[in-house]
Amino acid sequence: MAEFNTDRIRELNDRARQSFTGCRVVITQGIQAMDNVSDLLDQVRWYDQFTPDNDPYQEHDFGSFRWGEVQVFWQFSYYDLDYSMHSPDPADETVTARVLTIMLAEEY
Repeated sequence: MAEFNTDRIRELNDRARQSFTGCRVVITQGIQAMDNVSDLLDQVRWYDQFTPDNDPYQEHDFGSFRWGEVQVFWQFSYYDLDYSMHSPDPADETVTARVLTIMLAEEY
């Protein structure tokens, strides 16, 4: 398995999640149908509840929180620049297209 620069991946993920730049942001139909979507998106931006249980590789690539009565997940995926295969190195933004997907847990 290839070794990647975890600190750099975490830095890129945090920047993308906090600003919604440097990535594509995808919301599922379940999220789109909710009230106050902009407030929910702010919860993703401000998320800081990373623990060894939910972030074992310390990449800040996944989060989960309650939003009213539902559980919300968000996660990063790393693709090549054509979005056709996995990125060869998620720490290198010149070869990686990040996708941040925000979904209801039941849509996972």
